[in-house]
Amino acid sequence: MQLPDYVGSEPVTHARSAKSPRKTAVVAGLSVLATIAVVLWLTNVSSGGRAPDQAESTTVAQGSTTTPSPGPSTRSASTPPSSAPTSQPASSASHPSSSSSQPPKTTTTSSNPAPAGSHTITIVNADHQTIWAATNPNAQHPIPVTGWQLAPGQSITFAVPKGWGGRVWGRTGCSFSAAGVGHCQTGDCGGVFQCRGTGATPATLAELTFDSFDGLDFYDVSLVDGSNLPMYINTTHRTGPDPVTSDGCYQGACTKPIVCPTAMQVKAGGQVVACTTPCAAFGTDAYCCRGAWAGRQNCDPAKWPVDYAKQVYKDAEPYAYSYAFDDSATMACKGGCDYRIVFGVTPGAR
Repeated sequence: MQLPDYVGSEPVTHARSAKSPRKTAVVAGLSVLATIAVVLWLTNVSSGGRAPDQAESTTVAQGSTTTPSPGPSTRSASTPPSSAPTSQPASSASHPSSSSSQPPKTTTTSSNPAPAGSHTITIVNADHQTIWAATNPNAQHPIPVTGWQLAPGQSITFAVPKGWGGRVWGRTGCSFSAAGVGHCQTGDCGGVFQCRGTGATPATLAELTFDSFDGLDFYDVSLVDGSNLPMYINTTHRTGPDPVTSDGCYQGACTKPIVCPTAMQVKAGGQVVACTTPCAAFGTDAYCCRGAWAGRQNCDPAKWPVDYAKQVYKDAEPYAYSYAFDDSATMACKGGCDYRIVFGVTPGAR
């Protein structure tokens, strides 16, 4: 599913009224001029034209989501629900997500015109639970919306300005009031629907830095702070092929649910909702890369008592950061890239 293929505006059709043959020549002339003016104005609107006082520095083109049928009632993803139900994570002890053999069908939104040089980001919920997607505010490049509720199969597309950088993650098990105040079992960001800071760990992160060195974007999926959802990232409008396939495979290995050891499981309400890090679970110098294990040269998961970086994280998401110095996981994109962040596993990967 490639973003440019389905993001766009529907054509606008304008009806014209019939003219009376009884009009005088003067009235007819004025009517023609008025009709031309209206048509020109409507043409400008339908082609996405903006008035001169609408600044080009507008940083976000915000779309609204459409709920697939059957499913919950349609709701704008950019506003908190009046009585948002608490999401019920799956009871599987291996990972809190994806209990069905097939992902939900995704209904994608369209966004408003984006400023020149901007990037579009599409967040897709291909999981089987409601996800409250979030991004942290960027003081240099602020965007007006930082939180979205996505039912299974929903997605949201928004634009960020040139030079933007930040994190995108998913929150689970959330409940918010009409005022947007509440709490999430994982990924919570200060108890508010619209995030004002970073999210709580453990959480799977998409890390993005746009228009950086030599015009390159840098991005990755990070499991360094643990994982609460499976994730993969696709790119379009790039120079060269996307290293990750559209269904989440990388160099022949695909995105699978994380099998989390009992000692690393995070539970809420008796259910596994996330998988923490070996450092947080065991607290040893080796797993925390400190003391004699400090630094890039010494922090070697292959020498840990158990290589949790590989066995838990890398085996499930082969393209992702599995520990602090897993720098091979950083990817680059050039050519005015757009991004598609998917919460979900490769279809059939169980």
